[in-house]
Amino acid sequence: MKAIWNNTVIAESDDTVIIENNHYFPPESLKKHFFKPSGTHTTCPWKGVASYYTVEVNGKQNPDAAWYYPETSELARAIKGRVAFWKGIAIEE
Repeated sequence: MKAIWNNTVIAESDDTVIIENNHYFPPESLKKHFFKPSGTHTTCPWKGVASYYTVEVNGKQNPDAAWYYPETSELARAIKGRVAFWKGIAIEE
C-alpha cells in the first residue's frame, strides 16, 4: 500500500493493519523527511490518545494529516506506533 499526497509517495508498505477503514502503516515505512511532529492530541475511547504529524511536501503543508497511537489500550495493541492518514492523503495499492 502507498500513502500519496501532493503527487508524492510519503509512505509505502505491504504490512498495513486495517481498523475502521484506515490503513495503519508501520513507522519504518514513512519517508520521515515529509513528517513534522504536531502538538495536536485527541482521545479515542477504545484506542487511546492519538498524536499527529503535519505532512509537508514541496513546500505545501497538510496540518495533522497523519496520526498514530504511541501507547494504546489492550484492544488496539495491533496499531501501537503505526501511522494512519486522512485530509486528502490517498491510500492506493
